[in-house]
Amino acid sequence: MKRKNLIKLASAFAVVTMLGLGIHTKAYALGATSSIDSVTIGSNKTTVDITMNNSGDMSGTDGNFYLFELQPYEDGIGNRTDYLEKLSAGSVTKSYQLNKGSENSRLYNSYVVAVYDGSKYVPVSSQRYITNPEAVAANTAAYKTQASKKGLQIELKMLDDAFDLGVKHASTNIAFNQILGNGIDYNYNGKTYHFNKAVVEDYDKTISAFSGKDMTVTAIILNGYNEAHPELMYPNMPRRDSIFYYMFNASSKEGAETTEAIASFLAERYNGKTPKYGKVSNWIIGNEINNQQWNYVGDMDVRSYTRRYEKAFRIFYNAIKSNSSTDRVFYSLDYNWNNEINNKNKYGGKQIVDNFNSLVLEHGDIDWGLAYHPYPAPMTEPEFWDDAEKTGLIKDSFDSPVINFANLNKLTDYFAQDALKKNGVVRHIMLTEEGFTATNPTRGNIENEQAAAFAYSYYLVDSNPYIEAYILSRQVDAPLEVRAGLSFGLWTCNMNVGDEIKAVSKRKIWNVFKYIDKAKYTLDNTDFAKSVLGISKWQEKVPNFKWTAQENRR
Repeated sequence: MKRKNLIKLASAFAVVTMLGLGIHTKAYALGATSSIDSVTIGSNKTTVDITMNNSGDMSGTDGNFYLFELQPYEDGIGNRTDYLEKLSAGSVTKSYQLNKGSENSRLYNSYVVAVYDGSKYVPVSSQRYITNPEAVAANTAAYKTQASKKGLQIELKMLDDAFDLGVKHASTNIAFNQILGNGIDYNYNGKTYHFNKAVVEDYDKTISAFSGKDMTVTAIILNGYNEAHPELMYPNMPRRDSIFYYMFNASSKEGAETTEAIASFLAERYNGKTPKYGKVSNWIIGNEINNQQWNYVGDMDVRSYTRRYEKAFRIFYNAIKSNSSTDRVFYSLDYNWNNEINNKNKYGGKQIVDNFNSLVLEHGDIDWGLAYHPYPAPMTEPEFWDDAEKTGLIKDSFDSPVINFANLNKLTDYFAQDALKKNGVVRHIMLTEEGFTATNPTRGNIENEQAAAFAYSYYLVDSNPYIEAYILSRQVDAPLEVRAGLSFGLWTCNMNVGDEIKAVSKRKIWNVFKYIDKAKYTLDNTDFAKSVLGISKWQEKVPNFKWTAQENRR
């Protein structure tokens, strides 16, 4: 009994001490907790419905919970006092008008529960966003699936060649930083934005040409430097010569609202309802985000960096899905899975996946996907099957420094884990940039090896149920890349016209590419590659080989 009384006395003294120091509130606030279980657009499509469970020790508070609403550019409630509503303990559901299309739209907002400690409001829940923006989409047409995974980076002037090749997936870059301008007025959430008509019409031409040929189109949204519109980048962002693209700005009111408007405009324009504009089905937000050279925001740890990216990603996600419910939204990674990491501006792909997934689960799960770039290592050698021996960077484990075609199953095995699934299903995965060189500075012409590498890689992808598309780089060599020792094209190019891409002659890979997905012709056109790989049958190298029955009959 004496011991218990001493404990009570010590506790009372501690409370008095904390009261005197003015720090009791933080200690007691930790006893109150709230779980925001869901933030969804209601079945009536006009409300945001928020379900919470509030509980815990309310000592040191005024006994109430408070719901705060955060704008997309806000990181927390800070010193705000303008809560939405006072809440009781227990299970609570509240509904508020969505106000979609008005200056008071809640489409991009998030919510957090707090308690009042006598001097300020202290958050006791995680921040949660709307997770079903597709509920209000005007366009609910089915996603454009294809019988083939075969895709290509196409030159628009060679569209007929691409059609002859049987291309089913095509990609195009959209320069986010060039959309603002004059010629198109777009009213969004009570404001009028002005967009560059000439730039947009160029995208119309490309996208409509691809989708008009029955291809599934993927758009890669890239944010270059724009001195005239600094609101598109994080505040006080300097231009750096070594940086190609910058992170989208979701940190300021003007930046977030402009990003919302441009994202919504693009999603609305390319929803497929107007044939002369075309249809985009897949949207990739940024490029190879594990390397800040492609998505610069400044040196920081991987968690802070990924959180900034997640905020911008959610703006695009909600803008796109609220226009076209079945469109898919991705981020992209290079092949450095656990490699070239400095934890300042270069991160491992696995780090990004793990942090992005945990942040999304904390803030409200959405249907994000991965666009991956599994180039050979090094890119100057097409024979990826000996990358492990050549570099030591390829391992048969989730800790592999590099994941490329040599161990591609490690990527899909990783995503097949329950922790990364969405509603029990493996998330969407596409390979959206990868290629094999046909020339080498010391070996000269190696187009036979290029064609063999493509055949092997395509068979690996075609036999993997979790990869939805394979977009090869590229239809025609790019002079800029050729000068760097990389000749990825199905066609050679004219090297006497500067950086202009002008096709000259087909390579061996052209026929392999054309027939790779045709049951009647695929094996005949890839027979040559077996000697390059040192095998007698493809099933020796390709797990669950798609054409096993045909191969066994030969």
